[in-house]
Amino acid sequence: MFLIVAKYLIPKGYRGLAVFPFVFVKYDRDAANRIFVNHEKIHLRQQAELLILPFFIWYLLEYCIRLVQYKNTNLAYRNISFEREAYANESNFEYLKNRSPFLFLEYLDLKNE
Repeated sequence: MFLIVAKYLIPKGYRGLAVFPFVFVKYDRDAANRIFVNHEKIHLRQQAELLILPFFIWYLLEYCIRLVQYKNTNLAYRNISFEREAYANESNFEYLKNRSPFLFLEYLDLKNE
């Protein structure tokens, strides 16, 4: 993993972005935030499992489905299976050592909550 502080590469409204093998963060403080970086590392693992491009296609498609489902951009983003896994485990610094492959599938819930 390569951690890069790049204020102008991060879209407005976001603090970080993982694009295998890089983690881009907007602010120096986020580069030092272990929980934030761990969240992005979980995304790197997900990307590696899906061979990067399919990850981003799935991510976008699932976001669109969630947007129709929730009619709210923040709720749509928070309910993407990749984000649900990352948020649920970002404080567990041992998570990636013991994580089974494709575990994000357990966070895929197509029911309307």
